[in-house]
Amino acid sequence: MLGFLTPLFVMAAFVVLQMILPGKHVTGYVVDAATGQPRSYRLNGLLVFAAAQLLWWFELTGMPRDWFYRSSLYAVAGGTVLAFVLTAIAVFTQPEGEVKNPFLALWFGRAPEMQFFNGRLDLKMYFYVVGGTMLSLNAWSGAVWHHDNIADLNPGVFAFAAFVTFYVLDYFIFERTMLYTYDIIHERLGFKLFWGGLFVYGWVFIIPMWGLAAHPDPGLSGGWRVVWLIGAPALYALGWVITRGASLQKYTFKRWPDRTFLGVFAPQVIEAGDRKILCSGFWGAARHFNYMGEWCFGLAIALVWGHFGNLWAWIYFVYVIALFLLRQNQDDRHCAVKYGPEKWAEYRQRVPYRIVPGIY
Repeated sequence: MLGFLTPLFVMAAFVVLQMILPGKHVTGYVVDAATGQPRSYRLNGLLVFAAAQLLWWFELTGMPRDWFYRSSLYAVAGGTVLAFVLTAIAVFTQPEGEVKNPFLALWFGRAPEMQFFNGRLDLKMYFYVVGGTMLSLNAWSGAVWHHDNIADLNPGVFAFAAFVTFYVLDYFIFERTMLYTYDIIHERLGFKLFWGGLFVYGWVFIIPMWGLAAHPDPGLSGGWRVVWLIGAPALYALGWVITRGASLQKYTFKRWPDRTFLGVFAPQVIEAGDRKILCSGFWGAARHFNYMGEWCFGLAIALVWGHFGNLWAWIYFVYVIALFLLRQNQDDRHCAVKYGPEKWAEYRQRVPYRIVPGIY
């Protein structure tokens, strides 16, 4: 029962942390319908992340460090129920809007934004603070369990925990850039975002750990050990360069449209009325080049365990391939409407590849 209720306790603790820790008010890309001005957000994700890591490491909550790993399935079940209840409240307390079907409204949501406590807590950004921090803590909890229960330790288990922690830490360092992403700008607050942002991101993304924490060192030697212990981190670093570089270039372009990114990539654009389509630098390599970085992350995570033939290692990689293929199609349809079919066709001709330059 305690495992089932763990997500409820976690969510409450994060509300407290976000409220009591200092934050910085910044403006984002989304325009507030009531004021006509860019919406303000209070961000303190990095402080919350650091505080949660300390609370977990020193067991100040009373839970042992491997608790999150041992209670994973119960927590996912409890989190799913909790997400459903919170989604129903968030959706059915809002005006009906364009989505009349209650089931579709429950999945996609109605309200694009919700803020509480006089703007001190934004629900979307809260999701990513909770989900990202719990992704790191769940990974390290599995690493602790592996350390305490497996005699022949697999360094890939600890590398995996380090990979996802760096991924999350990088997000919090550049938290402000999240305000210029598709999720914050276009997604609505439905079950898709409640469940995905909080529990799929925070608990389910460590799914390779569920099947591989119980496995010892794979015993690789020679070239295969080099591929494993050097190749996987190198591939992960490549993914970070692509994803972070593309994100920062887009952020720079939206805030300072005429600025040369990193002193190297001068902005080249296609004019679409009062809108501009960036088509240089990372965004000239492929229309969704940032997704290739995510694919590199996924492949690195599959390889880092050293158990190349174990299907558990490949679950996350298969997931991110499918996710970003679907999202790329959704993005393209949205952009064709946003910029107009003629200008979007011009951009597609100028930047022909979708995700992987020269291949796809």
